[in-house]
Amino acid sequence: MTHAVSRLRTARLARAVKPFRARGGPSERCPGCRVMHSHCLCALRPDVPTRAGMCLLMADIEPLKPSNTGWLIADVVADTFAFGWARTSVDPALLVLLADPQWQPYVVFPGEFVSPERMVTALLPDVAAHGQPAKRPLFVLLDATWSEAGKMFRKSPYLNQFPVLSLHPEQISNYRLRRSSRTDHFCTSEVGALCLALAGEPHAAEVLDAYLEVFTHHYLQAKNQQPLDREDAAHLRLRDLGLVKQAAG
Repeated sequence: MTHAVSRLRTARLARAVKPFRARGGPSERCPGCRVMHSHCLCALRPDVPTRAGMCLLMADIEPLKPSNTGWLIADVVADTFAFGWARTSVDPALLVLLADPQWQPYVVFPGEFVSPERMVTALLPDVAAHGQPAKRPLFVLLDATWSEAGKMFRKSPYLNQFPVLSLHPEQISNYRLRRSSRTDHFCTSEVGALCLALAGEPHAAEVLDAYLEVFTHHYLQAKNQQPLDREDAAHLRLRDLGLVKQAAG
């Protein structure tokens, strides 16, 4: 089943003037999870209903990277939307989404770069207006390298009307697929999990966090041509969380 990031990847590939070659790994990958077929994790894709939505603004080649974790958010959160970012243009469908009255958008970005009057550290009061249902949170995530995300934040005036959600997690990032000099820089999937927890959806947040662990194991084992351990802590955690969901249902 395709989702927003998968469709964006297909559109980006169609525009490419030369084939995209992912670094460090086999070229034959499962189209559903971007890992080599012998290490495919499509059967482990979680199904977790959420009230919150995710809007991924993706730098040009992010949808093409097998290590991109925005893909994992789209796997878990059904209401995930994905748009390519460009400095000189904006996708009209993005503007329609941001104006949809069912959503309350939050731009997720560090508060140290934001004016105090625009910054929030918690969601706005969940109040219905004019007999309509209360707005659902829509988290706008800038899916890019740190330097690219800063440029995207500064050069996207259509986002200026929305509050900026500044996260202050106590833990450090556990992301192992790309290097960062700072432990307070989180990958997109980790940010998504933090947002879900803040929105009062702790189970979905845990599932997304566990799913990232499983994806990381499959990805690195495939890259290093090593067998999978389907009974490790990450797999067992994801399995247990699925059982919790079934029991609750």
